[in-house]
Amino acid sequence: MRSLKSTLLSGVALLPFLLPTLAFGQDTNSIDTGDTAWILTSSALVLFMTIPGLSLFYAGLVRSRNVLSVLMHCFVLTAMMSLIWLGIGYTMAFSTAGMEAGSIGWNSFIGGFDKIFLKGVSANSPWGTIPEPLFFVFQMTFFIITPALIVGAFAERMKFSAMLWFMAVWSVLVYLPVCHMVWGGDGGFLADMGVLDFAGGIVVHITAGVAALVACLMVGKRQDYPKKQILPHNLPMTVTGAGMLWVGWFGFNGGSALGANGDAAMAILVTHISASCGALGWMVLEWRKAGKPSVLGIATGSIAGLAAITPASGSVGPLGAVVIGFASTGLCYWMCTTIKSKYRYDDSLDVFGVHGVGGFVGTILVAVFVSKSLGGKGGDLTMMKQLGVQLFAGVSVAVYTLIISYVILKVLQKTIGLRVSDQDEIGGLDLNSHGESAYND
Repeated sequence: MRSLKSTLLSGVALLPFLLPTLAFGQDTNSIDTGDTAWILTSSALVLFMTIPGLSLFYAGLVRSRNVLSVLMHCFVLTAMMSLIWLGIGYTMAFSTAGMEAGSIGWNSFIGGFDKIFLKGVSANSPWGTIPEPLFFVFQMTFFIITPALIVGAFAERMKFSAMLWFMAVWSVLVYLPVCHMVWGGDGGFLADMGVLDFAGGIVVHITAGVAALVACLMVGKRQDYPKKQILPHNLPMTVTGAGMLWVGWFGFNGGSALGANGDAAMAILVTHISASCGALGWMVLEWRKAGKPSVLGIATGSIAGLAAITPASGSVGPLGAVVIGFASTGLCYWMCTTIKSKYRYDDSLDVFGVHGVGGFVGTILVAVFVSKSLGGKGGDLTMMKQLGVQLFAGVSVAVYTLIISYVILKVLQKTIGLRVSDQDEIGGLDLNSHGESAYND
């Protein structure tokens, strides 16, 4: 009798520990703690890429009277994009309601609104082997950094209010549909074609690069460009930011495996190799042409290599990373020097030349180096078919981005205006837009 009573009491005592398991039941069974820990870390690394990584990288490249302006742009976009993502961004990008593989409908191009403000998503709702709120956060960091990249194209001359409106509308009309078509799962327009874009060569770099080119042309050149050489005001700040971007990119690409596994390990390996090739390639090219290897050049080359490997990082091996790294730095260097000088467009911090061109290079070359014979993971399509898919996806997204970006900027130009006054530009945006100065005597 006493034994039965003890057993019953023990069972009652264990109820509080059993109830959570019973309540969440099947949800918690599929969540892997190792995968969750890695994506938690990756999410922090990707956010770290924007603040402080990209912020410092860009801030060092502008003149001292505009350093706070660039820092402010990256900081405010982090906050604003987060709220847009919570409200409508996540559901428009990743809602799978009504989607079917091989079936084309409106939801092949954009998601629905069933997960607005994370409706119906609990702390333990699974997304593969990680909690869905964590997948939400990880993807949110990509949504943050993409418009922040564009800032470098019109640095030192765009109205703060125009920047906010452009980024808010652009993120909804460009980023979200492209993200859904590529990463939205079976039924996504480009996903169904078999496009390879592991971590955002199309979704992030091509969209940001093309929008940056349109924006710098629409806003116009800085007053003293190209008549006067405009030098970075603080190269140590820029190199520090570049280093942060390099390290943070391990979360950007490695985290896109959505698990602590071999795919994540290989993605980190090829990311590092491509960045190294990009840095050394740019250094050699500049050394040969200018007679001296610059610190700015090697930092820029590393970013070109990182941007280029992004779409391929889950598909290629070390050999592919070497070729992609060197190829991207050659094309990006040519774009940022020869082509930019010839056509004299003022892409202030070379967003199009580095991110747009680098992202496109990786998007195309992944079709070649995904082959197992070249050390890649292997694909479902033949090399030529994959190349056709990659070309179509890259070009179509570039054209779509160009058209929508132009329309948004044109509307803003006709309403609130895009550019600060000549007097404000000469005085600097730090004082005239924000009432502060970065360096006080």
